[in-house]
Amino acid sequence: MITRRQFLQSSALVSLAPLVPAFLSQSVLAADNKSDGRKLVVIQLDGGNDGLNTIIPYADENYARVRRELRAKTDAIHKINDAVGFHPDMKAASDLLQDGRLAVVQGVGYPNPNRSHFESMAIWHHARLKPADHDGNGWLGRAAEILPSRSDSIPDSIYVGADSVPVALRGRRSNAVALQSESDLHLAGAVPTAETGAANSLDVSAFVQRTVAQSFDAARQFRESSKNQPASSDNYPQTKLGEKLRLVSKLLKFGGSTSIYYVSQPGYDTHAAQIYTHASLLREFCGALKAFLNDLKAAQLDDRVIVLAFSEFGRRVEENDSFGTDHGTAGPVFLAGRNVESGLIGQHPSLTDLDQGDLKMVIDFRQVYASLLDQWLRVDSRPLLSGEFEQLKLLS
Repeated sequence: MITRRQFLQSSALVSLAPLVPAFLSQSVLAADNKSDGRKLVVIQLDGGNDGLNTIIPYADENYARVRRELRAKTDAIHKINDAVGFHPDMKAASDLLQDGRLAVVQGVGYPNPNRSHFESMAIWHHARLKPADHDGNGWLGRAAEILPSRSDSIPDSIYVGADSVPVALRGRRSNAVALQSESDLHLAGAVPTAETGAANSLDVSAFVQRTVAQSFDAARQFRESSKNQPASSDNYPQTKLGEKLRLVSKLLKFGGSTSIYYVSQPGYDTHAAQIYTHASLLREFCGALKAFLNDLKAAQLDDRVIVLAFSEFGRRVEENDSFGTDHGTAGPVFLAGRNVESGLIGQHPSLTDLDQGDLKMVIDFRQVYASLLDQWLRVDSRPLLSGEFEQLKLLS
């Protein structure tokens, strides 16, 4: 007979069990940190980044015409070539490009664009255009199910953020978990055992005891690992995105075969007073990205990681009357890391040949996905994307 006290004790253990084993199981602790497992880190620029003021066609006279209040001063732009350049607050991105660690894919979008945040993000997350195909199983979740490095004992993907796991990571059989901060991995106190009065009369007790014990041991080892990790070669900016990427870096250094990591940076829905907000967002994004890549380089892990940064859509070519920009269509996508084909990929969209006042797509976002899946994660993109898409040369 199970007493009320035994039931409550066992329930407490069960509630503790899921906290950290998915992140720090014994299989992670035993993993060889020098393996050649490839990692993909995704940064979602949430809200619709203004691509026209991110990669700026400064040599096009039409830029000054359509951006009378929001245009960047030509002498402050970080030139990429004689036609386009980075926003003045993207010096860190310019540094990465010069160092051969950043690629800019221009004019990325999809056919018949939707200007709704919800619908457009659903398209990017599912990699499918029709709402009827938005079944809650994302492109990375589907990919994770067939990754060569997959293991049932650890998560296929980890989302670092306060929200629920993004649809992009969800799959029928894939294991995606969310982690808000490093403190989620730091369990404190003694591990309950049978000797301290745990409910060992229950059949489930032995399993729960082992799981919780592994959790506490793994959390302890994670703390020790963090203390012993070498200092970053480049201090992270004191920003939310910087802290998220710092934690991703610690998880990568800790080891394990989790292949996909995901973070987001909100705030890009700049309908009004865009000029200072957008500058701050781009500075935060580039600074955190550069610090992250330099950190991995110092740890000799940079050959294993590629970063993908995207936004659900760009913004309209013409600025609005509130000194901002409204929802648009195509925009730039960023790929970063030691192994990317650094430089510009594709042509900047025309500022005169428009689609209802918006930039026309140059590259389908599924081409980017297909190229990453086939070339980097080494899985067949065709069944995952329900079609074959022209590959881009993304890897050096």
